Amino acid sequence: MRNFNKILSVIANNAVPIIFIIISAIAIPLSGFSASYLVQELLTRIGRNAFLILSLLIPIMAGMGLNFGMVLGAMAGQIGLILVSDWAIVGIPGMVLAMIVGTPIAALLGIFCGGVLNRAKGQEMVTSYILGFFINGVYQLVVLYFMGWVIPIVSPTLLLSRGYGIRNAVSLLGIRGVLDNLIPVSIPFFGGTVRIPLATLLVIAAFCFFIVWFRRTKLGQDMRAIGQSQPVADSAGIAVNKTRIIAIVISTVLACYGQIIYLQNMGTLNTYNSHDQAGMFSIAALLIGGASVSRASIANVFAGVILFHLMFIVAPMAGKNLIGQAQIGEYFRVFVSYGIIAIALVLHAWKRNRDRENARRSLRGNGQAQQS
Repeated sequence: MRNFNKILSVIANNAVPIIFIIISAIAIPLSGFSASYLVQELLTRIGRNAFLILSLLIPIMAGMGLNFGMVLGAMAGQIGLILVSDWAIVGIPGMVLAMIVGTPIAALLGIFCGGVLNRAKGQEMVTSYILGFFINGVYQLVVLYFMGWVIPIVSPTLLLSRGYGIRNAVSLLGIRGVLDNLIPVSIPFFGGTVRIPLATLLVIAAFCFFIVWFRRTKLGQDMRAIGQSQPVADSAGIAVNKTRIIAIVISTVLACYGQIIYLQNMGTLNTYNSHDQAGMFSIAALLIGGASVSRASIANVFAGVILFHLMFIVAPMAGKNLIGQAQIGEYFRVFVSYGIIAIALVLHAWKRNRDRENARRSLRGNGQAQQS
């Protein structure tokens, strides 16, 4: 009976990944894609998205939940890419310069976001989500009116016909695939050839080692203590508010880098929309990998990006082959993205209320025992 309960507990804690594994097992044969094609697509999407998703781990470690405010870092990265495109700096130097330009912008936005979240403790996720909309308005104002008018933009290919404001689509041909193709590696796989973006994967691996190292530092230990209990951390002399701001700043700056890596893979910047889904899809992938609002690991990141994007690849074709409508796969992926986040937030609220109720009951039990 005890073993059966353990099995049920494992299934309950990993219900979302298990459901996605079952969906993928059904959809892969229906899609008709070859093994080499699926592996190639998954490697490409891991390189494209993993850095962004990894940037979510540090705020979770600090007890701040899912950082919907990571879109602030994505906007900072896009501003860096626009300026680098105007300066006509290409290749790895252009990509690095975009990161350098985006870093102070992302850091300032992170400080602002962290300060706001310190005034909304317990409601960080909702607050950061709404804050993303607010900063998005500022971003739109900067790129639509200030660039070319207040901020000098020389290249006419970037500007709207009126002479100021950035076009809807910005070509990133100068840095397209520069990191992915820096160390070209191709291997034969099941009758096909799979190209591995080795340099991108090495950067992601370095980021993973950084997270492992960071958790062992004094700052990382402080964040973990705050994540477990803010009052206890405060009593231990940890500067709770300052540490929480640092966690958001690090996450925002890393999201800036992650968006630049993402867009160098895509090769095109959608000026006004590229950042919109960065947070939503990254958070959905992390949750699908088995993470929760209060607990996440590197393993959850890679499990999530594989399961989530495997569904992205096979769902449209599986829907077309099954019922003749590829669009059903598109609807399904959007439904899942938002549905998974909603379920995670509901479960988090339910578990928090349950823990509070159990704590009240234990206090009542102790009080009655002392009276007797």
